[in-house]
Amino acid sequence: MWSFFSRDPTKDFPYEVGDPVPGLEDRSVWTVHKGKKRGTQEEVSIFLFDVQKSSETLFDIAKASLKKLKTMRHPSLLHYLDSCETEKFLYVATEYVEPLSRHIEDMKLEGPQKELFLAWGIFQITRALSFLNNDGNMRHNNVCLYSVFVTLAGEWKLGGFEFLTSQGQENANPIPIKILPALEIYDPPEKKDATKLKTVTKCSSDMWGLGCLIWEAYNGPLKNQPALKTVDNIPKQLCTLYCELVSANPGSRPNPADIIARCRKMGGFFKNDLIDTMLFLEEIQIKDKVEKGKFFSTLSSYLDNFPEAVCVHKILPQLLTAFHYGDAGSAVLAPMFKLGKLLEDADYQKQIVPCVVKLFASNDRTTRSRLLQQLDQFIMHLQNSTVNDQIFPQVVHGFLDTNPVIREQTVKSIVHLSSKLNYNNLNVEVLRHFARLQAKDDQGGIRTNTTVCLGKIAQHLHPQIRQKVLVSAFVRSTRDVFPPARQAGVLALAATQQYFLLAEVANRVLPALCPLTNDPEKQVRDAAFRTIKGFLGKLEKVSEDPSLKEGMEADVHTATPSLSNAAATWAGWAVTAVTAKFYRSHSDTARVAHPAKSVLSKPGSLEQPSSSSMSTTTSSVTSMTSLEHSESASDYDPDHWDMAAWGDIDSSAGTGASVSAKSPPSSGSAHATPALAALCEDDWDNEEWGTLQEQPSAEAELASPSETWNNTAWIDPALNNANATYVRGGRLEHRPTAHQNSNDSLGGWEDGEFEPIEENVDENNASKMDEMRRKREERKLQRQREMEARRSARGQGPMKLGTKMAPTNQPF
Repeated sequence: MWSFFSRDPTKDFPYEVGDPVPGLEDRSVWTVHKGKKRGTQEEVSIFLFDVQKSSETLFDIAKASLKKLKTMRHPSLLHYLDSCETEKFLYVATEYVEPLSRHIEDMKLEGPQKELFLAWGIFQITRALSFLNNDGNMRHNNVCLYSVFVTLAGEWKLGGFEFLTSQGQENANPIPIKILPALEIYDPPEKKDATKLKTVTKCSSDMWGLGCLIWEAYNGPLKNQPALKTVDNIPKQLCTLYCELVSANPGSRPNPADIIARCRKMGGFFKNDLIDTMLFLEEIQIKDKVEKGKFFSTLSSYLDNFPEAVCVHKILPQLLTAFHYGDAGSAVLAPMFKLGKLLEDADYQKQIVPCVVKLFASNDRTTRSRLLQQLDQFIMHLQNSTVNDQIFPQVVHGFLDTNPVIREQTVKSIVHLSSKLNYNNLNVEVLRHFARLQAKDDQGGIRTNTTVCLGKIAQHLHPQIRQKVLVSAFVRSTRDVFPPARQAGVLALAATQQYFLLAEVANRVLPALCPLTNDPEKQVRDAAFRTIKGFLGKLEKVSEDPSLKEGMEADVHTATPSLSNAAATWAGWAVTAVTAKFYRSHSDTARVAHPAKSVLSKPGSLEQPSSSSMSTTTSSVTSMTSLEHSESASDYDPDHWDMAAWGDIDSSAGTGASVSAKSPPSSGSAHATPALAALCEDDWDNEEWGTLQEQPSAEAELASPSETWNNTAWIDPALNNANATYVRGGRLEHRPTAHQNSNDSLGGWEDGEFEPIEENVDENNASKMDEMRRKREERKLQRQREMEARRSARGQGPMKLGTKMAPTNQPF
């Protein structure tokens, strides 16, 4: 029974005492040890007092400081957790800290980070002293380098309450006697001059200590009081205040509340980005949404100058809290991802990844846009399973979004996601959407970037899928009416040349490239010439030495080839071009003009954007609209993917083939040629991707494999295909009609899969073309008048040799 009453009380103390932490030595009655909480292994600090080796007076001082520590709570005061008293030791558990003296000694901060860190720390201690002196009517009496501790978040906490006194205590000495001799150096001068004790205020002794702390923060431990006169290392903004703090007259030392008010003014020492940020985060719960949005939008630009410890352990947790429980919205993403780079991988998985998954499920367009834009900042931290199961199903909705910006950014995001996608998501789902976007999207920039992206992810595709898809997709792009799309197709063919069989190069690639040598755009022509020369050189080498064929086709069936291998070949220039940047999308899209009365085709400068529009800078975000879907994913049955994806764009059947072959070639590269029509008679003919030549529906569309030809669909093509574009007499002819459902017009065709590509024509474009036509007629009439005037003028001048005079009737 006696053993029960005499059992060790430390068994109820839920903390384990670890190794001692140097820094206090003989300047405190406590020794600091590392500690951990049992069960959670949370790091704490253990302040330990040795009862047996210390005097009764020091023991009383230690117990008094513990009592004060228990009863006071303030953000800038050391945070108490638990305590335990035994016959041998007195244990006090606090938040994990280390003495400021050791922190400054080991500090590796330089330049602005160091200045901001010290300013933030001095501000916190000044705020703590204002709380003690003004709100608590207490004097700390021990402010120095060794009574301040630093947390993992870089916050300064005031401790060392061994000599703390209250203003209301009777017979209380305004300046108590310190038992430890090493602390006497911090005593204010009035302690030795009784005449000055009359002017002592409630904060004068602590302000002297604050002055000593400022000096030690910039110069190191104080050796003697005369050294306080050296102000070379103290910032100029702080010199005036520092001199007031270490003044010999106690009455002239300012109140800590006045110090904060003065230094927080514009240009003051406490007016900087870090302190402004930390104070805003402390009050973020009472800020409105506009203030939060403005704060988060500018925070990223300041983070580079902030100490890493403050960013990781203070700012980032506040951002995560604001995201989970506040209304910060998508504005918090940029700083959150920037700070996430500072985390270890395990911490990133625990803190950031759940936020990313939650954000991708959001229907807010702004949030989705910012996520897709910043995908490269966090994709390397995501597990493959997380990408395939939780993120990609949300990303894929962007392919069907009605907003072009979301569609374009979704396409670009596949470049970062492709290395982590599984076979089905990459080789089936992604390519199915890419095929639809490249063939049917009304935005030329999106069609262009789809081709660029396909070239970038070619190395991650399955070899069989890659061999089936690449040539058909890139050849289709070379027929696009949008010049940058044609150029992207050429560059992609060159950049991925190691994935093509030489037979494909001879039979499909080169015949598709040759018409581009007469393209209206010089950049397209230049790229075509270089690519053709490269492919011809490759074929010529194999012709001279057939043993080279196996080496040149080595990557065709390789599971994980690298695009970098092509950089050492003749196509290195194309690899750089196709993998550098995406095309910058503009609101203007390639439009097809109304049929002109003149039999002559329009010049390329009127029908297509100029070469200056073929910029390759990154895309910018435009305005967001509501989340809608124009098409359903079910419209594109995966069962038809392997036989109906990336078909050649020249495919035609029956009379359509003959008509297309007999049509005279046009100056634009969007029209079919006999050679190209002939090369497409393979397994890719007659597929769902339609034709980029914009042929009539009666000639280009094919019946569903499960249906017979419907003769009623051939009566009037204009009724079956609304707003379609046709080829007539070697020129593009547009015949807009009222919109009709493809199922209604073609009776039994599946969800419009086989519809020809439609081009939208706006009324403004039509009016511009009419205005240009009118001006041409006026100029023509003007030239006729000038010619008639010149003829009449020649008849009035002197007669030239060789001219016949008209007979005149002479009067009788």
